[in-house]
Amino acid sequence: MLLQSIDRVDSITPDDFRKHYYEPRKPLIITGLSRQWPAFQQWTWDYFKSIVGDRTVGVYNNERAGAKTLVNGADEYITFGEYLDMVATGPVQLRIFLFNIFQHAPQLTDDFQWPDFLVKGFLKKYPMLFVGGGGSVAHMHYDIDLSHIFHTQFIGKKRVLLLENNQKELIYRMPMTVESAANFVGWADRLDVNRYPALRYARAYTTILGHGETMFMPGGYWHHMEYLEGGFAMSLRALDQSLSGKLNGLYHIAGLRSMNNLLIKMAPEWWYHYKRKVADQRAEKAMRRLLAG
Repeated sequence: MLLQSIDRVDSITPDDFRKHYYEPRKPLIITGLSRQWPAFQQWTWDYFKSIVGDRTVGVYNNERAGAKTLVNGADEYITFGEYLDMVATGPVQLRIFLFNIFQHAPQLTDDFQWPDFLVKGFLKKYPMLFVGGGGSVAHMHYDIDLSHIFHTQFIGKKRVLLLENNQKELIYRMPMTVESAANFVGWADRLDVNRYPALRYARAYTTILGHGETMFMPGGYWHHMEYLEGGFAMSLRALDQSLSGKLNGLYHIAGLRSMNNLLIKMAPEWWYHYKRKVADQRAEKAMRRLLAG
């Protein structure tokens, strides 16, 4: 892959943010955005466990989805407290995503400030928590609603790989999904370019996200995240300001996901292998176009 680091700033003015990142749809790390939030110091494993430890959550392992796995289907359900104990006692390759902890503990919304001065259209009913043990992986995908994301890391570190949506063919996007057929696990040390040769030509951004750092990820960006240590992050989502962006997000949620799940139910083995075949064919064509010129 052709890699570059994500830009980093301590703070940024609204005008500079819109001109250099929001409008060009370029990612950015803002290191100082959360520094004055109560959450910066207050949000810990014990704090969360004391508030919502009895809530049941879906957890996800590192295995790629099989032929019969529906979109967003959890691998197991346990209490949040049990999960946090597992994370605290040692490496555990399980993660939680899209956990709206704030529905159960609305007082937590007093612990941070929405960055309305940078972007309008935040979905303020849906701040989401993402939790992972050391070694857990969020496989390459892009968010199905196409929202812009402000992703703030609390505790621990994670390695992030981002690609603009126009790189989708080079990273083997499967039809009717937001997923890549390629395996990016451990990509920083090894990347299977023999099986997936088009990956050599994909342009990507990377960083290691640490405590209190906020990553702006424009809507539709592909992302793969590996938890280097146990930790958690909060995502604040903002709808695309254009009508076409909102309609595209609606199509993804109501149309694309439903069709993919229907085909998984009707012909799981055929659909599983067909998606990968098409991804290979499109990647080969995209690679030939690049090499031709």
